[in-house]
Order: sequence, then structure tokens, then C-alpha cells
Amino acid sequence: MKLVTFTQKNDVNGAQYIADRYISDQYIGALLDGGQRIAVLQVGKEAMTGSPSPFFTDMLAFLRGDAAARDEALTVIEYIVDQHPPDSIVYPDSVVLLAPVPRPESIRDYMGFEQHIINCIRAAGLKKLAPFDEWIEKNFGRKRSIAYRLNKAWYERPIYYKGNRFSVVGPDAPVRIPAYTKKLDYELEWGIFVGKSGRDIPEEKARDYIGGYTIFNDFSARDIQMEEMGGRLGPAKGKDFDTGNTMGPCLVTPDEIPDPYNLTMIARVNGEEWSRGTTADAGWTFEKIIAYVSKSETLYPGEFFGSGTCSGAQGRGCGLEMGKFLEVGDTVELEVENIGILRNRVES
Repeated sequence: MKLVTFTQKNDVNGAQYIADRYISDQYIGALLDGGQRIAVLQVGKEAMTGSPSPFFTDMLAFLRGDAAARDEALTVIEYIVDQHPPDSIVYPDSVVLLAPVPRPESIRDYMGFEQHIINCIRAAGLKKLAPFDEWIEKNFGRKRSIAYRLNKAWYERPIYYKGNRFSVVGPDAPVRIPAYTKKLDYELEWGIFVGKSGRDIPEEKARDYIGGYTIFNDFSARDIQMEEMGGRLGPAKGKDFDTGNTMGPCLVTPDEIPDPYNLTMIARVNGEEWSRGTTADAGWTFEKIIAYVSKSETLYPGEFFGSGTCSGAQGRGCGLEMGKFLEVGDTVELEVENIGILRNRVES
């Protein structure tokens, strides 16, 4: 299933895009016909049984319901498609899609792709020495490079920072550029929502704890981020600002993506392709991440884990790696195979 959280357009006011926090009338639905229609799950459930479902009040409730919620959703979708109860179908142009989980229980963003951190060390740290370091790697191997030696911790464990769950917005929401940055950047990422509680989860069972996948754009104020992280902590205001975390357009249940590490990822700015990669290049898979982070710690449904920026043999996954940044008026699209396109416009 591809599931969305939405509100009716006539319920939306200008405050809606400030992290969705003023929207009260949210609905969850399932995309039909390749996204041409949306089945409203709670309306269908009430038409089918005469009573609402506790699983369909919002996407967090759905995730907490685990397999029982998924089974009930499939039954309701079949009923809606067959019986067409009134008001059980809406069309995308009549609604506003929010982030699949407008307020995740938490956000942790990882550095899952080796090439991203290597590229960033060279671009932001080594700078003029970057070509020399690339020469070292080409002639003597990566382990002899400066970038490798400056980042040995990456190879030992999946490193992450905790993001601001109150800054999440959905597809087509404007991203407000912070007044304090001159280097706003995008990041080509995707992520998972935890689907059930667990602790000390072994890697071989970790996929059972994935409730769904979505696209994630971790907008970043690179100039501020680099200054902050020079203090051996952060990122702080380099990542934390209203509308800085965009997610969507939908939550895709794991059964729809049987091979999650074979997906093409693309970033476009104003229609021009800037980045291309594949989930196959992930050095730290979500299963490895879950196994690590659940050590002596309970995970809960609705927590979000970002993959980190997708960089690899096919391309570079953010502007920092290429030395170019976003401007007011730019439209950024992230596309992940089997999920869709997450589009946002940069505004002042």
C-alpha cells in the first residue's frame, strides 16, 4: 500500500505550512490507480461496519496497529473499490498532502553512504587539497587517503544526529530559507518509520520492525552547520529551522518494496538533474541501523530514521559536494523509485 495523510483544501489556512501544526482535520488514505484517486480509510470503515477504526485516526495510530492495521486497511480498500460508498474517494487536486507522519515520534538521521562523507570532508574540510586526496585514493587506495583517515569512526558504527520533529512538512509545502544562511542545501535521502516496539533487535529480524518507507529531504544551512560542527557538537541551527525537514509524498508499506537496496534516487533543481544514486550504495542498511540503535534502547512505532545523503558511483547527493547551493525560487524534486516524487519550493 501507498498511504498518505491529507487535509481538505478548504480546511487549509496560511499557517498550515509552518510544520503542519495548525491542522486538526487530518485523514489517512490509500493511493489508487497510480495515485489518481485516494481511498479515505476511515470513511470506508464506517460505511462497511458502522463504526470507526482506531487504526485510521492518523498515521501514527496506523503504525502502532502493525499487521492488524495493515490487514484492516486492505479489507477496507477492497470494500471501497467494490462498493463505492459516498465520500470514500477523493482526488489529489481536491486535497493537500501533508507529510505521511506530520509529527514523527522522533527523527534520527544517519550517515549511511560512505561516498557522501568522503565528498563532504574533501569539499568542506580539505578544500584545495581535495584533488590531491583524490589522487592519493586513485593511486594508493581509499584507506591511504586523508578523507578516510579523518573519518574512521564511520566504518565502526552508524553515526546519527537527532532532528527537529516539529519542523516536518510535506510535499509541495514551501521551505522557508533561514535568514542567517547563504548556503541552503538539499539532501537526497529516503527513510523508514519504525512499525513496532522492540529492543536489542538482531539484524536478521530488523526488517520486521520497518513500518514503511518515504522520501526525506534534510534541508541544511551549510555555512552555519560547518561553523557549529567545528565545536565538536551539532548540527544545531545548521539543521533546525521551520520547514527544514520535508517528507513524502506517501508512506509505502514494506510489501511494496521487496528489494529496498536496488532503487534509483534522483534530485532535480528547477527540472535539471543535479544528483543521481542508488540505494545499493548504502554502507549502513536500515537493518544494520535498527540493530545498532536498539542496543539497550526500546524503539517505538512512529520514530523516523533517515538514510543519510545518497552519494556513490553514479553521482553526488547534495549541493555541498558540488559547490553549488539553493536560492529563493528554486524548486527541488527528490525522486525515489517505487515511492514517488517529493517536491518543495524554496521561499524567503
